[in-house]
Amino acid sequence: MASEYGLKRHFNGDAARLIGGKIRAVHPGFDVEGYATEVEERIPGKELKDRVLVLTEGLRSRLPEDYTAAVAILVKILGAELAEGEGMFNTSWFLMPVARFVEEYGLDHPDASLDAIEEITRRHTGEYAIRPFIENHYALTMKRVTEWAHSPSHNVRRLASEGVRSRLPWARTLTIFVEDPQPVLEILEPLRSDPSEYVRKSVANNLNDISKDAPEVALATALRWLEESPTQETSWIVKHALRTLVKKGDQQALAILGATGGEHVRVPRLRITPQAVTVGDSLVIDFDIENTDDRTHSIAVDYVVHHVRKNGRSIPKVFKLTTLDLAAGERRTLEKTHTIKEVQTRRYYAGEHLVDIQVNGLVRATERFDLRT
Repeated sequence: MASEYGLKRHFNGDAARLIGGKIRAVHPGFDVEGYATEVEERIPGKELKDRVLVLTEGLRSRLPEDYTAAVAILVKILGAELAEGEGMFNTSWFLMPVARFVEEYGLDHPDASLDAIEEITRRHTGEYAIRPFIENHYALTMKRVTEWAHSPSHNVRRLASEGVRSRLPWARTLTIFVEDPQPVLEILEPLRSDPSEYVRKSVANNLNDISKDAPEVALATALRWLEESPTQETSWIVKHALRTLVKKGDQQALAILGATGGEHVRVPRLRITPQAVTVGDSLVIDFDIENTDDRTHSIAVDYVVHHVRKNGRSIPKVFKLTTLDLAAGERRTLEKTHTIKEVQTRRYYAGEHLVDIQVNGLVRATERFDLRT
């Protein structure tokens, strides 16, 4: 157990005792130690989602057989609503099995389950629990989601957006919204200038999801929002919503965000030092950029590392560097230290790696370094 890392390490017998103790306070007789022992016996070798399911199954076997009675007990242990800035993974992480309970066992009781999801999301999140209800009780669920988008609670408004994301991380894709994002856009409409940063992040991520499958729809929506809702909040949402298209060098996305003149900017000098590194070392990317036009341009400067894979092919990864205004004829020197560090989502392989300097999505210079493992 000592070597475990990440959120999964918290879902163990102690988590079962925490949840079980809260249940016993409102439902006397709940077998806390039996619950904890079962969890400890079943979790070894399991990852996060499977561990959460173990705790959820333990609840199902110990709570009343009647689902509505069982879920009513769980709602009683939820506690106070989270304030803006209170992270669910810091404050109420232990409620993940409660949300999973509704997801796994509540499908035949949609009204009670949607009520429970609304209460859970005030203290944790219902973004995963809601998805099977969208798939199996579409009209009823979308009616509730539409209402949630107008809730006075920032947590509930955030669920209205997050729950209908077509490509929510760690969840199966909602193909119905990949094929037709219009119902999602209708949910997002009243949230496009939301006062809550928590909500705005979700709206931006949702529109970014849409941009991956229907870029023209996302671009048209972003442009309309900026015209109809000229607020700082909407501007922030649009900037973050178009990040995938910007990384791809989509010229319309860049233009919407005010970038101009990438075709007039050149990189006359690019140097990478050292030219041979191992994992854990750092590179210094040092280069000049020059505006050859006779007027000022606003530019987004990124660098792209082409990571070598096991089969010898390369996969590009775009890293944001800076945005700036470059006057007519102006030349600047920029520098960036890039560390070849271990991350859970990437494995490094030896070989020649290319580095591009990208201005407004256009590659303006390329250099290389050798990675030795």
